[in-house]
Order: sequence, then structure tokens, then C-alpha cells
Amino acid sequence: MGEQEKWFETTIRVRYEETDQMRVVYHANYLVWFEIGRTELIRELGFSYRRFEDIGFMLPVSEVNAKYKSPARYDDELIIRTKIAYCSSVRLTFAYEIYRAVDQALLVSGETGHVWTDMGLKPVRLEKKAPELYALMKEYES
Repeated sequence: MGEQEKWFETTIRVRYEETDQMRVVYHANYLVWFEIGRTELIRELGFSYRRFEDIGFMLPVSEVNAKYKSPARYDDELIIRTKIAYCSSVRLTFAYEIYRAVDQALLVSGETGHVWTDMGLKPVRLEKKAPELYALMKEYES
């Protein structure tokens, strides 16, 4: 990992209910783990989704991309790596990599795109409504 890249890591363990009949993780669960990664990244920066809402913002998903490389299985310990890949006054993109802890195998990589909105889901310009939050997001943009 380069010094300019600001990845945040979260560790989880695959639960039995997250696997399918083929005994591998059902593909949609990776999107849930992306959410865990970005939620923990935001928390690490001193915010939370609840705080966003308290100050009048929402951050709905507008786009998802995932590239599956290798399956995770029941009881695997996984490392979710998350970073802010792009930040503008209206849009925010998170990048993700999920690895199996035991062998460091990359299982999936992806991105989610988001739009800053007010509580009525109308897009807002973050640098005008919350300049300190915008500056923080820009600081951690890779």
C-alpha cells in the first residue's frame, strides 16, 4: 500500500447464514460488507451516518460495482479495506477490497458511488452546507 493511499480496515467473520447452497458466500453479502467498511471508515473519521442525518444530510448509494475474484466460505475471517476514491461537492465514491485473512487472497474489489442529499433526497453541495466535513473528506481522498 502506497503512503498516499488511505485504506481503513475492518475485520469480520463469515456467518453460516451468509453462505448459499454451494457453501460459498452469497454474492449480495459483499455489498453488505462494503457498507460495513464505509460505515466504519466514516466512524474512524469522527462522524457517523446518524450524525450526517442529524445535521441534515443523507448519502444514498447511486452506483455499485463489484468484481468477484475468489469465494469466501463459512467461518473465513475477512479483512474489508475501504478508502475514499473520489470526493466532489456533490458526489463521493468509496473503493473496497475484501481479503481472506489467512492467506491474504483478494476475494472481491469494488466501488460504490454516493450523492450528498438533504433529507428530501435533493442533491446538495457539501462544501457550502458543511465546509468542515467537505474538507475532511477531501483530506482522505486517495
